[in-house]
Amino acid sequence: MAVNTFAAIDIGAYEISMKVFELSKKVGFRELNDVRYRLEVGKDAYSGRKLSSEMVDVLCEILLDFKRMMQEFGVTEYRACATSAFRELINPIIVIEQIFQRTGLRVEVLSNSEQHYLGYKSIAAIETGFKKMIQKGTAILDVGGGSLQVSLFDKDTLVTTQSLKIGSMRIRERLKMLEKTTIHYDQLVEEFIRNDLMCFQRLYLKDRDIKNVILMGDFLTDTIYHEDLKDNIITRAEFDARYEEVVNRPDQELAEQLDIDPEYASLVTPTMVICRSFFDIFGAESLWAPGVSLLDGIAYDYAERRKFIKSAHNFENDILVAARNIAKRYSSGKNHIQGTTDIALAIFDSTKKIHGMGKRERLLLQLAVQLHDCGKYISMGAVSECSYRIIMETEIIGLSTDERTIIANAVRYNNADFRYSSEYDQDTAIDRDKYLLVAKLAAILRLANAMDRSHYQKVEKLQAVLKDRKLTLLVDSTKDMSLELGLLKDKVEFFEEVFGIRLELRRKKKV
Repeated sequence: MAVNTFAAIDIGAYEISMKVFELSKKVGFRELNDVRYRLEVGKDAYSGRKLSSEMVDVLCEILLDFKRMMQEFGVTEYRACATSAFRELINPIIVIEQIFQRTGLRVEVLSNSEQHYLGYKSIAAIETGFKKMIQKGTAILDVGGGSLQVSLFDKDTLVTTQSLKIGSMRIRERLKMLEKTTIHYDQLVEEFIRNDLMCFQRLYLKDRDIKNVILMGDFLTDTIYHEDLKDNIITRAEFDARYEEVVNRPDQELAEQLDIDPEYASLVTPTMVICRSFFDIFGAESLWAPGVSLLDGIAYDYAERRKFIKSAHNFENDILVAARNIAKRYSSGKNHIQGTTDIALAIFDSTKKIHGMGKRERLLLQLAVQLHDCGKYISMGAVSECSYRIIMETEIIGLSTDERTIIANAVRYNNADFRYSSEYDQDTAIDRDKYLLVAKLAAILRLANAMDRSHYQKVEKLQAVLKDRKLTLLVDSTKDMSLELGLLKDKVEFFEEVFGIRLELRRKKKV
């Protein structure tokens, strides 16, 4: 039986942590070790947007210690991730290169959407609880040091996910001076976050009925609720009682009571205020705190990709649903999107031997189709540019910043003239692989979109046959397709240029 030993490393805002897992198809993944170091990277990042040389020194020492532990456990693969604190830095590439030169460890900075996508995968690691719970209206709260992520599920589907810049450490740093002026620090925090929470409630909750609340992360379970919780459930009554005990107490006193670092204790009040505010917004009677962290999600994702486990939940569908909801928000035509998607995927699947793209690129194509018309909501005369801007500024769960950029550019060149590599300024050029992927996705999107130019979904069936570098599209339709076929010339030319094949369209009439 093949067994892998895998290490997950999280460079967070207030601690650096690592878990070592044993992975096999028989047992899935099993935790072998959990180690954490207290280091407030976020304090430097959120205030000065740079890490001091002393902070980098300590960080590298910790990572070298992790590396020694990995060798002791016989770790064969690892994934080291940095989150919100590194996203705030103005020089993350320089710091990451220093870390690599001094430790030999490669660190990746997760986008916000990637971080929280892995976050709720950590909850999915508890298969039965997660799968059962999200059948009804469910909210997942991920209170980080820099931001708060709220994800809403219903009927096993992700409805929306939004990031608010009101993480516990960010709040503490912003209100540090004001805290000394009041004996009701919790009220100060409540007022500070109120506008963001009310805006979220107005835009995304409306009449939505939230039955369950899941608290992501292990901050509360490792500090305030470090004693055993029954089924990891915190009732509203239990929460309120503990709230009165710990909120507004001096950090040193709270640290001694909970046996934690005073700096750690200083995050308790912001975290508790955030949780209580959502208790009120949702009208929830209890919340589930499974005590899992980003590290569990990183391991789960690795195990899933390496086929050590098979998830009962379709995470890829969550990404598609998120894009579908964005398109809906901007009043994109549902029927046109579905018709164009069917055509685009038929072209993609029939030309695999030519384009060399895989499953992930197929997903990016679907997302590009979903979002290609959203710019019409802002301007009918500058659809491509507005669509590009919307996608670049909208978080899509599970996508990296690079992937979002690829989708945005493919959508931009759906209608706009394609910008060849020689026309890019040196400072704004995308790399070769991304450039080619944008061209391929744009070529397929252009062709598929043009075949539903009238938005009447005239193509009832499309058969694509590739033979000897010639792609024949056999269109089955009972409707007049003069408009669509007459406006395809430039789309066909670009498609042939990108893929280096001839394209022939044939019409099959039904009797």
